[in-house]
Amino acid sequence: MIASRVNVLHIQRALKVSGKRAYHDLVTLPGQKPIVSQGLPGYSAASGHVVTVFGCTGFLGRYLVSKLAKLGTQVIIPYRDEDEARIFKPMGDLGQIVRMEWDIRNENQIAECLKHSDIVYNLAGRDYETKNFDFKSVHVDGAERIAKIATESGVSRLVHVSHLNASTKSESKFYQTKAEGEERVKTAFPTATIVRPGTLFGYEDKLLTNMAVWPIWWKLNHGETKIRPVHVLDVAQALANLMTIPQIPGTINLPGPSILTYDYLLELVSSITLRPPTRAPVLPKAVALALARVSQSVWWPALSPDEVVRRYINDVDVPGDWAAVGMGEPSEIENHAITYLRRYRSAENFVRPVVVPARPAPVTTSE
Repeated sequence: MIASRVNVLHIQRALKVSGKRAYHDLVTLPGQKPIVSQGLPGYSAASGHVVTVFGCTGFLGRYLVSKLAKLGTQVIIPYRDEDEARIFKPMGDLGQIVRMEWDIRNENQIAECLKHSDIVYNLAGRDYETKNFDFKSVHVDGAERIAKIATESGVSRLVHVSHLNASTKSESKFYQTKAEGEERVKTAFPTATIVRPGTLFGYEDKLLTNMAVWPIWWKLNHGETKIRPVHVLDVAQALANLMTIPQIPGTINLPGPSILTYDYLLELVSSITLRPPTRAPVLPKAVALALARVSQSVWWPALSPDEVVRRYINDVDVPGDWAAVGMGEPSEIENHAITYLRRYRSAENFVRPVVVPARPAPVTTSE
């Protein structure tokens, strides 16, 4: 009986202490706006931050919102499709997830989405062009519009997510517009943080899971293209860490830890799924481009001509800035491959042990 009373007393004291605020709970933003956190860290806490994540319904955006909400952050969710926005409701406590309909061409809706935020993440992008949105309208005009309105609304910080291979001299329109969008953002919001992640892998990715279904399209260039794949959870955590790190103007590169070829990744997928390697022929670039152009007449997303061009472009060889965002070395792709590829095994092979193929000799990328 006495022990139970002592335990209750300890709990009461712990709750009383947790309700008190300390000096470290107060953060002053560059615009002198105070941010006061309260409660124990976690799902039901209140970090004091209000964050808008444009492009949150995409692959990376869903993981970023989850990371931010678990910190007790109120997250504004701009969405275009109601069905895609439903997934966010359980990610945060009551009132922490605020969904708002938006259009990247509507300045009033953009202003409404970010007017109460102290940090804005722009993850909006397109992997392929459509009749309504081409690369320029999203990566350049849309990015500039968000940065301009963020400046006018007095937003303290802007984090713009680009791509590791962004370059105005690239053969790919995707990479060209990513680079042009970066310059427009820097002009409109000079203190913006530009983040350049490598090719992402994870659940619902377009790398490992696509290789398991359509290996023929990854044999282009004889599988010799070199990339630096990075785990989507590592990039999401790095972006979430930026919320608590003092402003970092400039560019942050987040490549994967290793340089790998498509040929090795196809071998990895075959070894993990316990399926024989594909016997599909290597298509010449001209043939692949012609087939990609023809496939644009279907109503579902198919491999675009620009994606074919990207299959021939190596990832740039630059050092990663993981330490700058409070992260250690990112995860290797072999450590997570079985998690995302087990579903492609047959029933009799489902629980068989994982055998990872030996890596080829280290390779380097070239400009």
